[in-house]
Amino acid sequence: MAAAQLQQLETFVKEALQGGSTKADIAKVLEGAGWTSDQIKSALDAYSDASFPVPVPKPRPSLSAREAFLYLVMFSTLYFGAWNLGSLLFIFINRAFPDPTDTNNNSFWDEQRWATAAIIIAFPVFLFMARYVGQEITRNPLKRLSPARRWLTYGTLFVSAFALIGDVTTLIYELLGGDLTIRFVLKALVVAAIAGSGFAYYLLDLRPEERE
Repeated sequence: MAAAQLQQLETFVKEALQGGSTKADIAKVLEGAGWTSDQIKSALDAYSDASFPVPVPKPRPSLSAREAFLYLVMFSTLYFGAWNLGSLLFIFINRAFPDPTDTNNNSFWDEQRWATAAIIIAFPVFLFMARYVGQEITRNPLKRLSPARRWLTYGTLFVSAFALIGDVTTLIYELLGGDLTIRFVLKALVVAAIAGSGFAYYLLDLRPEERE
């Protein structure tokens, strides 16, 4: 919705509440005028139900450079660590079930060292940032509605869902082609475990504010 339309809707709701109209009556009028239920709910939720001579505004979540930095670091280290964890597990699978046509075994050690170093750095940073952000949310629950948090969380859900869909599609493709091997199945399970864990965790993490 354009900024001018948003301002127009918010002004109407404020003036209607000042005039003594109830939220139910305002919602009915706006719905008849063509506004969507989400737009109406967003405008009405900006004001408290408290009984007062003038409409009482609720505090709104806002995006600050500090919050954007915290969430970008947290989610970036999560992606970086998850990617390298998958790479490290792939290396172990390749070593346990070697490909006879692959003679470049020395690359395993370099890749393993890099993936291990990345995990040692990325996951502690992620856990520290997640704990710090969690403490801030506990002190101020409104921060759960931070635009940066919501956008990056939904972005993580999208990436995880896309990885799961791609993983299952590739698995079925290999199965139909008769090329399914233990090595491939184990790698598919690694992708499913990492992507599925991320998807399930952040989906559950969004439930409280979605219910609200």
